[in-house]
Amino acid sequence: MKMSNKLENTPPQHVLDLECGSTADEWHRHSNGGGWIYRTARVAKTAYVGPDAVIYGNAKVCDDAEVFDSAWVCGNAEIYDNARICGHAEVSGSAKVFGRARVCARAAVCGNAEVSENAKIFGRAVVLGSAQVFGRARIFGHAGVGDRAVVCDNAEVYETARVWEDAEVYDHAEVCGSAKIYGSAKIYESAKVFGSAMIFDSAEVCGNAKICDNAKVFGSAKVCDRAEIFDKVKIFGRAMVCGRASATDDAKISGDAWVGGDAWVFGDAEVNGDARIDE
Repeated sequence: MKMSNKLENTPPQHVLDLECGSTADEWHRHSNGGGWIYRTARVAKTAYVGPDAVIYGNAKVCDDAEVFDSAWVCGNAEIYDNARICGHAEVSGSAKVFGRARVCARAAVCGNAEVSENAKIFGRAVVLGSAQVFGRARIFGHAGVGDRAVVCDNAEVYETARVWEDAEVYDHAEVCGSAKIYGSAKIYESAKVFGSAMIFDSAEVCGNAKICDNAKVFGSAKVCDRAEIFDKVKIFGRAMVCGRASATDDAKISGDAWVGGDAWVFGDAEVNGDARIDE
């Protein structure tokens, strides 16, 4: 795509303000798309930068990458391969977006985060720290992924959910609502964590399990199969809840307890030690 002859060649004030004290002669229009490029940024001739997009700082846009609409790329960020940055999205810090990844709307990728393959970040989502998002993962809404967290495969994190520290969300798992996943927790297969639930430490949620409301799963506990955990339930220690079991109210399951089958733990019940309940 060629730059239109009608484009103004003097950068507007809001562009000049992005580099404190910069002058008009330190900016130029990119030959492929007409976007604004600051003198210290590097943009390949093959890359497309739309007329309202801005590349500044020491940012690099390489290969067949595209930055358009009102998107910004700055700091030491790198965009390459066939990645697309659009809308009002911003990529900054030392972040990298590559493969066929997309960052759109008002999403932000910063710090040392990496977004790659066919991942998509949109809405007002934020990926920061040294987080990695790849595969066909989708982060959207007001969700946040940070620290060293990994979200990949076909996993989705959305609404106001947070995933951080060394947590992992993968396969077809979903984390949404205001749920929080952290520590070394793992959410995988087709599990769903939502509401205000919290999964942390080395806990795992997998299979088709559902954790919601204000439930907490932590320690080395595991919830799998079609188990469902609601309300203010706490599952911790090395406890396992599996099968079609459910836990509600203020129940606690801990120690090396095993709850499976069609069992229902409710009220103020406590299941601990080596207890085994399967009906």
